[in-house]
Amino acid sequence: MIREDVKLFNFHASPFGQRVIWALKLKGVDYECIEEDIFNKSNLLLELNPVHKKVPVLVHRNKPIAESLVILEYIDETWKQYPLMPQNPYQRAHARFWANFAEQKLLVAARIARLSSGEEQGKAVNEAREAMEKIEEEIKGKKFFGGDKIGYLDIVIGWISYWIPVWEEVGSMKILDPLKFPAINAWITNFLSHPTINDTLPQRDKMVVYYHSRRKEVSPS
Repeated sequence: MIREDVKLFNFHASPFGQRVIWALKLKGVDYECIEEDIFNKSNLLLELNPVHKKVPVLVHRNKPIAESLVILEYIDETWKQYPLMPQNPYQRAHARFWANFAEQKLLVAARIARLSSGEEQGKAVNEAREAMEKIEEEIKGKKFFGGDKIGYLDIVIGWISYWIPVWEEVGSMKILDPLKFPAINAWITNFLSHPTINDTLPQRDKMVVYYHSRRKEVSPS
């Protein structure tokens, strides 16, 4: 384990913070995790991330880095062991494309689906499934998006494996049908079976409670 002055400001149910945890663990970087109350954010967090005022924030040698995708690339460039990004420039661009696609199409639609109901939820679920169809084609024939080992894109899209089932339960809807998306389902099994991934997952019951509370805030009925 590499010991440096590394702190992670995070919230246990955040899929974005979990990406950073996975990257640090795969790299073997020791860090201090500081749990934030996102309903009562600390002054320190607001100082470290005055623009977005959100977790995660990585602090390395007293310098803050915000936004999970930016943090992942910083981690990969700072600690060279276990490279996350492909070495080939085209493959790196390809990974960034799919990371942005999943963020803009799947994540946004899935979030709307867990918070909404009725026609709005149905539309969001369909949009999420359409995005899943594209990702299904990308992962076909591969153990991981990164090849034979977990890489950058696996970490970025990794929230699918654990968060979507929770969001489906909370929103009483279905996005990830294992029969319709067998390649994604196989990838999920491989991903969650990796000790580094499995050992760092947040408690599911706490996540369900949190996301139920957020849904009630938006849709009290």
